[in-house]
This record gives sequence, C-alpha cells and structure tokens, in this order.
Amino acid sequence: MQASEQPILRDLVLVGGGHSHVVVLRMLAMQPEPGLRITLICTDIDTPYSGMLPGYISGHYSFDDVHIDLGRLASFAGARFIHGEVTGLDRAHQRVLLRDRPPIPYDLLSINTGSTPNVRQVDGARAHTVPVKPIAHFNQRWLQLLDRVRELRSRFTIAVVGGGAGGVELALSVQFRLRNELQKLGRNPELLRFVLITASDTLLPTHNPGVRERFTRILRERHVAVHTRAEVSQVSPGCLHTQDGRTFDADETLWVTQAGGPAWLQGTGLALDKDGFIQVNQQLQTLDDPKIFAAGDVTSFTARPLEKAGVFAVRMGPPLAKNLRLSLRGQPLVAYNPQQRWLALISTGDRYAVASRGALGFAGAWVWTWKDWIDHRFMRKFTELPAMASETSAQAAPASGLVLSAEESQQAISAIAMRCGGCGAKVGASILSRALGQLQPVQRDDVLIGLHAPDDAAVVRVPPGKAMVHTVDFFRSFIDDPYLFGQVAANHALGDIFAMGAEPQSATAIATVPPGLEAKVEDLLLQMMTGAVEVLNAAGCSLVGGHTGEGRELALGFAINGLIDEQLGGVMRKGGMLPGDVLLLSKPIGTGTLFAAHARHAAKGRWIAAALQSMVLSNQAGAQILRQHGATACTDLTGFGLLGHLVEMTRPSGVDAELQLSALPLLDGAVECVEAGIVSSLQPANVRLRRALRNAEDFVKDPRYPLLFDPQTAGGLLASVPADQASACIRALKVAGYTQTAAIGRIRGASDALEPVVLTA
Repeated sequence: MQASEQPILRDLVLVGGGHSHVVVLRMLAMQPEPGLRITLICTDIDTPYSGMLPGYISGHYSFDDVHIDLGRLASFAGARFIHGEVTGLDRAHQRVLLRDRPPIPYDLLSINTGSTPNVRQVDGARAHTVPVKPIAHFNQRWLQLLDRVRELRSRFTIAVVGGGAGGVELALSVQFRLRNELQKLGRNPELLRFVLITASDTLLPTHNPGVRERFTRILRERHVAVHTRAEVSQVSPGCLHTQDGRTFDADETLWVTQAGGPAWLQGTGLALDKDGFIQVNQQLQTLDDPKIFAAGDVTSFTARPLEKAGVFAVRMGPPLAKNLRLSLRGQPLVAYNPQQRWLALISTGDRYAVASRGALGFAGAWVWTWKDWIDHRFMRKFTELPAMASETSAQAAPASGLVLSAEESQQAISAIAMRCGGCGAKVGASILSRALGQLQPVQRDDVLIGLHAPDDAAVVRVPPGKAMVHTVDFFRSFIDDPYLFGQVAANHALGDIFAMGAEPQSATAIATVPPGLEAKVEDLLLQMMTGAVEVLNAAGCSLVGGHTGEGRELALGFAINGLIDEQLGGVMRKGGMLPGDVLLLSKPIGTGTLFAAHARHAAKGRWIAAALQSMVLSNQAGAQILRQHGATACTDLTGFGLLGHLVEMTRPSGVDAELQLSALPLLDGAVECVEAGIVSSLQPANVRLRRALRNAEDFVKDPRYPLLFDPQTAGGLLASVPADQASACIRALKVAGYTQTAAIGRIRGASDALEPVVLTA
C-alpha cells in the first residue's frame, strides 16, 4: 500500500467490476485525480471478459486468460478494493450499504454490476437451473458439470434456455468441450444430448437473416435440437415445462435469458425500467440523482434502446471516466453517443466464428483468429500493467479542481498545511468521539472504567487467583481496506495471548490516520475500529481506550491484557519441547512475500484474498485444542518467520528439531512470488538465522526454502505435541477450521552441533 501525500478530499465509489469500470480504473490510474480516493466494491475478485468466456468453456483459454484481476487492477489504480456484497443505498447520507460491514460513504457513485437472470420469475428455475450470471457462481457449477460428465455412463441431456447470441454460443461451446472430454477418456460422446429452447420466434432475433440461417444450419449439423416459441413457465427436477404445455427432459439446464437488474436496486428509489435496470441519460447519470452514474448491462439508456452487449459496456468506459472527473470538478458533462451498428463476433465452439454487423455476415476459422487477436489485445490492457512513474507530483499537487464547500475548503487548507507534533498531532476530539461513539465493545464485569465511562485511563480488576499477561503489537497498513486491516491488526495482537493459553481481558489501541477532511478521517477511523472491535469482541476482549494521532500512513496496534492462572500451570511457553514430540503448524505461511508482491501489483487478487482469509482466522480455538491435546510448547508465527520462531523454541527447550520442507502448508502464490525474487523487506534480517540450519546448503535451490524466513502477519500457531496425540490434534484443528494444519517435523534430543534445526525433503 503506497501512502499518499495528498489529503483525501473526495470519495468516488465504484460498485461492480464490469467492463466499464475496469476501463475507468485504468484511465484514472494513468492520470490520477489529486485528492480523490477511489473505492471498488465487488463480490468477485476476478471479473470475466465476456468476449472470451465461450473460448474458456470450449477449453481454448485458461481461467486467467479470460479474467481481469480486480484486486491487482485496483492496487495499480491506487484504489481501495472491498470484496463485499452491496445490499442497498442510503442516498440521504450518500452511503453504500454492505452486508456484514460498515457502510461506505461516497461523494460520487458509479454502478456497473451487469445484469442478473430473473430466475425467480419462473417457478422452480432458481432451484433447478444454472444461471450464466453471476459468472463466478456459474463457473463453480460448470466445473462440477465437467466432473459429472467425465464420470458419465448413460444418456445425459443438457438444455440451454435462451436463443440470443449468448445462449447459442454457450450451447455450442459446452457441446464442443464436453464431447471432447468424453472422447479423450475413450467414452462415447453420443451419450450427450443438447437442447436449445427459446421463447422467440427465431434464434438470434437481433441479427440479420443470413446470420440466423447460418447458425440454424450449424446447430442442425451439430445435432442440437432447437425449439422456438417455447416459453419456459416451470422447471421441475429433470424437466422443463413450457407455456403451451410441452415438456423437455433436461439433466442439467443452463439459463441465459430474462435478465434484470440486481434485486437491491429496488429499494434505492432510483428510476428503474420495467426489468429493474437503472435508467440513465446520455451523460450516464441516473435520472433523479446527479451524484450517481451507471454503465453497462445494468443500465437502461433512455436516449434509445441498447442491446445487452459487451461492446457497449466497454465503449461506455471512456465517457464515464471523463464525466466522473468533470462532475468532481463541477464542469459540464459530455454525452455518450453509442454507435448505430456494431460488429459482433460469435464463436461456434470449435475455433470458428461468425461475424455480424447490420446486414453483413461472414464466417470462417480466420474470423475466430481475428476475434482471438482482438480479445487478447483488449485483455493486455489489464494484464500487462505499465510501470508507473513516481506518483509524488500527482499526489502532492493541490486538489483545486475538486469542488468543495467553503467549510471543506478551509478543512482542506488545514489538512495540507504543515502538521504539528506532540499533542498537536492528535485527531480532533469531535472526530474521535463521533467515530468511537458508534463502536460497541464487549462489556466485562472486571472492566471498572473503560470506553463506557471514559476517563484519563482505564481501570481493570485482576480476579483472585489470576495473573496478568501483557503484550503489544503495532504496524502500518499493508492493504487498502481499513475494515479488513482493523480485523487483521486485532487478530495479530491477540495472537501472543492465545499462544500462551491465556484469556484476553482488555485492549488499548494506538492508531495513526492520514490527515484529510474531517468526514474522511472519521469514516476511516470508524471502518478500521469497527473491524478491530468485531475481532476483540469475538475473543471476549474489551476495548477500554487508546490514542489516535495523525501520521503519513494508516497504522494500528494494540496493547492487550490477558488473564491466566496465578500458578502458571496452564501456560504454554516456548521452552517446553520434548524429544519425540511432533511439530505442528496450524496455518499456511507466505504472507510476507505475498504482500510484498501486492505492493508491486505482482500478486493475483485471489492469492491476496486467500491470505487475508487465513489472517483473520483467530488462533483462539486452535490454542484451546492444542492445550487439550497436551501441547508441550507453543508460539504464534509473526515477523521472525518460521525458522526464527522455531529457534526461539528449541534453544530454551534444549532440543533439536527436524523440519520437513515438503510438509509445510503454503499460501497460494507464495512460491510463485519468491521464485520471482519478491520477498519482504524483513526477509534479509531473518535470513541471517540460516546459521541455525545444519544442512541449509542441501536445500537452498528448493523454491520453498526462502519461505522459512518469510515474516508472517497474524500467522498460525507453531506447537509441539506428544506423538501419541498428534493425529487426533490435527483432526480436531481441521474440524475447527484450520484446514491446512500439518505435521511439519519432529523434535529430537539435543546434539553437540551448534545448528539445532535439520531440514528434510
């Protein structure tokens, strides 16, 4: 995460990662708008390019070939990426409402979510069909269908409902791929039957007669049964029922028809058409709210009807980006003028395509090659991201282009001015009280004075027979989502308490936030502390106070107090390892290299999402399970890396350790990142500990070797357990959600060697 010198003055929120928004993100990345913070909210991390999806289904392209990595693109654009689900809008307060997290405020909002098949309108369709959208869900079902067909032993019918270009392409692509899969396995492809059903009088109703006739012939030659004027009115298990009383057998039904806008739009008060699409004017603004724009398939263009085609969504991108800039500057907007005719290149599954433009139509393998070249050229804009010049000039430039109120202008001048030190660097009391006033820390009887009754300091009681455990952690943000950062920071700070077998009691926070308009600072604090308090509350730990100041970068830490039996009999310490113990690790490693790659826009978004999912997994239940299975020693993995923390355990225990490199659980992408030469800035210091390895020279070329030194944030628990308890302990940890728990080595008796750790393959 790159810190900005420019105070945040305006928030642009993009809902959805459709074709228009990826163009907007790239354009804003190439020419940043000073003082503007961009937030992208999307349920998917990888967004598909619709033009290449049929090729993916056919097997011509890989998943990565046809998907744009939104996490990486957002990072490149300096935008916050929020992997979440929008549930509505609070237009009165200009906030986007999200499921299971705080709302996101906006000064300007753009919606590009695409359309959603209205399966609810047909009885049984939601339960018994596979909608082609959202694509992420469709892909899961598609992969399941591939597996089913590979095991096929009897006749199997696949129905596609929808006779437009999308339905025809899907039917032919699915048929091509599945028949090939059976042939490769030596099975009879004739076991598969395909049916295409449409309510229209003809296939491809928006295309010319020549193109329609060509596809009618292709479908007939491929033995795809086509039924027109067949409006599906009900779907039951294994059967489609039409309005005129016909029935069609179907073991799997793919739904490519009756699209509408997302359901959450219904409660926004925005002007929608009869199908639930957002009505927009020629400037791509919603009709009744100039602060909200929309583009792509989710829109109903009021100037003239537009087909739901990717070409329009892509070409809306540049005028949308321009109008967002102009709106922020208070300048007149430009009109989007869609072309009257457009070229559609419709594939037939087998590296053959048909071109359609107005009255023209032509086809051939060369058309598919041409389409393939066009599609790859488009995708390279988002996969081969250019190296950006220093952002300092853009970030430090005055944001005079943005339209601010008189009060906001005064705040902006204050935010840009030279900042004071000492207590002058504190965040204002009104900002702090408003942000903290919305938090609800868990209440504990042993917290006598805390946030519920603020004073100069918190007062907590130590119950009789208990001793106090103290720990502190603090670091700057490494991700752009403050809510998620708050969760990780709190989870990381609690790790030492759990690793010792203690119960967390209270926490005091220390945070730094970049300067900006009061509303922006307040929201940043609220987002971050809400995430943190959710984690603290789940652990039964009460937030009792803290300190918040201004700084160049967002940062957060906690001093945690915990309780443990005064006799210390239940303490899990680092120094209790015994020869014969099995060494367990409860979470995969690799966060250091992954987030170093993320800072360079070199990590896949799904790698980062998986790493964050691991980082917010609490070690509380894991520590309890380890205690129940007689763990002799335990620590949580943090900045010193696996080897550093293992050495911290072997030396006071007076033992040696055998570490099996191939058994290490690794986060997706970690090996790829270290192989690319990307490591954490702390890695060189950790590598000095290689002297603790007895046979490092035998493994230095192993791609997993550098991960021994990779610093972890909110890492798992490293513990030794008696050998007779190891299997049961691993099973219990996996059931509790630590699915990648592994036995990674064993403890040996001390030797005379100075290197206590031996590596094995």
